[in-house]
Amino acid sequence: MPQNAPSHTLCHTPRVSTMPVGLTPDRLGWSTQRRITAMTQPVLLVTRDGSIVTLTLNRPAVRNALDLTLARALESTARELARDQTLRAVVLRGAPPAFCAGADLTERLSLSPDERAAHTEAIAAAVEALADLPVPTVAAISGACLAGGAELALACDLRFADTTARIGFPEVRRGIFPGAGGILRLPLLIGPGRAADLLFSGRTLDAHEAYQIGLVDRLCQPDQLDDAIAEWLSELRQAAPGAVRAAKAALRRVLTTDAVTLADIRSLRRTLDASPEYEEGLQAFAERRLPHWALE
Repeated sequence: MPQNAPSHTLCHTPRVSTMPVGLTPDRLGWSTQRRITAMTQPVLLVTRDGSIVTLTLNRPAVRNALDLTLARALESTARELARDQTLRAVVLRGAPPAFCAGADLTERLSLSPDERAAHTEAIAAAVEALADLPVPTVAAISGACLAGGAELALACDLRFADTTARIGFPEVRRGIFPGAGGILRLPLLIGPGRAADLLFSGRTLDAHEAYQIGLVDRLCQPDQLDDAIAEWLSELRQAAPGAVRAAKAALRRVLTTDAVTLADIRSLRRTLDASPEYEEGLQAFAERRLPHWALE
């Protein structure tokens, strides 16, 4: 357990009001419920409560899997938010029942290797845009938080989870590895040994183990997650906005991910996007079976 972790596993926070939805744009000077759509389906919801913005991944039928449309919407929205000087914090969550199950593998089945690489790059761009936000970011994790979804969570400054959360990097079980910076961020967060365990095995952690190793910062009962985040945001509002932005910029310098190393990792990942192993991994996913690797 991290040194700064409390001895108890679950947080018990007082009941406070959660962030309201539906404030009018004329009151906020910003689009309260901005919908970015693919056809008629809204894939990203943006809700603003004063200086706090909540981004909700909204593809619940596929556990908020990241297709190209959602990845690009998330990137463009994060880039836009980065220019907003009135912003204090961003909360990222998924529409129930999950946070995000990772890349949309069903979509990838129909893509060429070059198109798969472009899909990977789009997710990586969304992750980097989230990481580049100059204000504190909080991942509100409930349910599945896997692969690219876990990389989104790692790009946030804090990870609040409820006891239904399941977090993992199962990419190696599909013939690839995390390609959106998670392979750099994970060892900084939990250490190289634990990172190797998760990245090499592809196993999934339950919420309690994720909290114990420091992958999750706050663990709550499902009905307490919103309140725990609201309480933390209330504490944040007591801090000077400029000082918080400066502190985050300084922290990023300490925890920076080397651009050259990141480019090398993406090059390795592009090679795997065109590999026979990844093709077998995708086919196994489509056929709901275990993959058959050449060395076995």
